[in-house]
Amino acid sequence: MAIVVATFSDLVACPFCGVVGRSLAERRDQATVTAVGEAEGGAAQDAAGLATQRFRLLAKLHGREDMPTDATARIESPVRGTAILFGEADGVEADAAIRWTAIEADESLIGHVASAPSTSEPAAARLHWFAARLEHPQPRIAEDAFTEFGLAPFEAVRAAADTFDPEKLRAWVADRGTEQRRIGFYGLALGLAAAGEPDASKRQASVDALHAAIRAPADDFRSGFDGVLAGLLVAEGPRGIDFLEQSGLLAKDARPVDQRHLLAALRFTWESLADSIPRPRVAEATASLLSSPVVAADATVDLARYRAWDAVGEVTALWDSLGRDDPLVRRAVAGYLTACPTPEARRALDAIRSRDPKRLQEAVTAASLPGR
Repeated sequence: MAIVVATFSDLVACPFCGVVGRSLAERRDQATVTAVGEAEGGAAQDAAGLATQRFRLLAKLHGREDMPTDATARIESPVRGTAILFGEADGVEADAAIRWTAIEADESLIGHVASAPSTSEPAAARLHWFAARLEHPQPRIAEDAFTEFGLAPFEAVRAAADTFDPEKLRAWVADRGTEQRRIGFYGLALGLAAAGEPDASKRQASVDALHAAIRAPADDFRSGFDGVLAGLLVAEGPRGIDFLEQSGLLAKDARPVDQRHLLAALRFTWESLADSIPRPRVAEATASLLSSPVVAADATVDLARYRAWDAVGEVTALWDSLGRDDPLVRRAVAGYLTACPTPEARRALDAIRSRDPKRLQEAVTAASLPGR
């Protein structure tokens, strides 16, 4: 049988940052030419109906030497002053046409794009430069710094953790005005800062901030909560799992959306924190979620991927409980039991087959399909 799930080790980027686009440094370095320009006239539409604007090019920031004196570029919104233009050649020939895009830019953003470290430099070294620009007063700079961290692998983020300002991170995690999609990364970053903090009182202040964020009342949508949970596990190791148990997040009656976040944090822990939290402890916490109707199927799949065969009894019991009305649970149970090499699993499959042969065969077939 095949159990195919996305794992955090499959992902290059930060798993708690959501979808991020290309960074400005990436656009700069991949462009044929990057330049500063000044708007000439208002916006118009090209043949495809997209907004464009004419610019007089003032200075080259990156790329080949030969640069035109003006260009028509596609724009996000009308530019009233200066802009950064990214030109992409349609081919490798010297006379290939260049397609331009432009973003409005003040002096601080122009300086940011000009000074940002090259994408060819090591990721951790680059992140040291961007860390000070998180929540920058210029929104586009702050967004770009967040994008850089969102694109970086966890190990690079961990290597750059000594540049984080724990006091600022604590404030951002606690502030309801912080953009929701950044909360997950800031929670993770705060955990990394706490883990590397030699001062016990300062470390405890960061842990307390994470505790407070986890205990805080929440509405139905709690964006970034998985990153806050992961940050606590980074900071406290196994004691973090103890805290989550004491907080009721592993209980059957916990908020379903919180348990989805918790399962994501446990997956991250399995993949990235094996050096500080024993994997059997992660599997044990995952098994505690089998009683939750919302995450039981996903938790079962995770346990099969972890080869956590000690949970065979709890998984088998799902067939007649949550699996009675949920084909996703039945599929997960069938996949787990088919993969499990123990005699107990074979006996469980035989017992289910004897009383529910049709649905078991359907579940086994579904579990074996690629991408399921």
